[in-house]
Amino acid sequence: MSAGGGIGIGLMGLGIVGSGVARILHEKADVYARQIGHPLKLRRVLVRDVEKERGFSVDPALLTADGGALLDDPAIQLIIEVMGGEQPAYDYLRSALKAGKFVVTANKEVMAKHGGELLMLAREHSVDLLYEASVGGGIPIIAPLKRDLLANDIAGVTAIINGTTNYILTSMSRDGVSFADALAEAQRLGYAESDPTNDIEANDAAYKLAILATLSFHLDIHPDEVYREGITRLTARDFQYARELGYAIKLLAIAQRRSGGVQARVHPALVPQDELLANVDGVLNAVQIEGDLMNRVLFQGPGAGSLPTTSAVVADALDAAVSISNHVYWPHSIRREGELHVLPISDVRTRYYLRISVADRPGVLALVAGSLGDAGISIASLIQKEVDGEAMPEIVIMTHEAQESDLQSALRHIGELADVGAVEQVLRVLA
Repeated sequence: MSAGGGIGIGLMGLGIVGSGVARILHEKADVYARQIGHPLKLRRVLVRDVEKERGFSVDPALLTADGGALLDDPAIQLIIEVMGGEQPAYDYLRSALKAGKFVVTANKEVMAKHGGELLMLAREHSVDLLYEASVGGGIPIIAPLKRDLLANDIAGVTAIINGTTNYILTSMSRDGVSFADALAEAQRLGYAESDPTNDIEANDAAYKLAILATLSFHLDIHPDEVYREGITRLTARDFQYARELGYAIKLLAIAQRRSGGVQARVHPALVPQDELLANVDGVLNAVQIEGDLMNRVLFQGPGAGSLPTTSAVVADALDAAVSISNHVYWPHSIRREGELHVLPISDVRTRYYLRISVADRPGVLALVAGSLGDAGISIASLIQKEVDGEAMPEIVIMTHEAQESDLQSALRHIGELADVGAVEQVLRVLA
């Protein structure tokens, strides 16, 4: 693969991130040429509408709506895909790798669903697929897992990997605002999309956790195997009670090695206020890795916005360009542990926070406690809270460690008690 006339780049997508990539490649062209030893030349840009006005001006002659114009061009040795979505990005990436082109992608959905297949395809054709920007924005985490932490047996990954939801939860905690108001502010500032479903229902975080868990445990984990709960049911009272109990509330992505398998789950959780993750606020992301040789390490950085993602994409592009320039490709280890499988959420053992509305009558607390006791769940603390207005009083319970299946059984029984209004909230606690 010759780089004598410069390294040809085909860019797929010219939205916020794509425009940022095109601008940086243009502004730092001389720097990168000296760094790599060959100029990086943007030869074609795939867009949906070639007539659309864009924030960064690209030579109109480079624009095309035909993906084949990039895939079939022998002068393009590197494809950078920042389109997003599963299709047609997945088909384009497969075609690019089969054509012997190096690929850089920020596409978390494609990598979560098809990463194993695409990485093997890259190896078969002696090229590389780099995807640092698919997880954690500007946090370098994929490369450390592929290389720096490879000597470790990873025991667990605990992460805050969605900047939008972290901003919303931080606003609810600090300002006491409702979920709806915090979401509206996030949308006004550009942190949340007009349709925020993928963020607030934890789909985005599940994609990213599937990628991290696959790398960490050498097990192909599909995002459909990741248990997920969103943040839409959280209220200002949950943050108030959590704070009184010494906790913050975060949307956590957790993957842990357990006997016979791996647990993979994304949900809001109570985090002790003295934990580092409890103090990761705003649009920041953080990934905490536990290994047998280095104990615990934390990677932290901005997780929302175009610049962090642009930084990761361009860094991967430079890495690929070095390989192309030197006519060398070093495939990273792709090993799989066939004896592991993904464990169901019912197997999880943790502590729980429960908020239950009850009638103000004698004996109701004993009934609730009795239902938990019958399921083998012991109570660490129980507080009764008066609620302003006409709402029923609430009890807030912190349990000792229990199994998820036992807790759900107890909650079904509690919900059937005559003096119980509803089980208003159930949150797991980070041990």
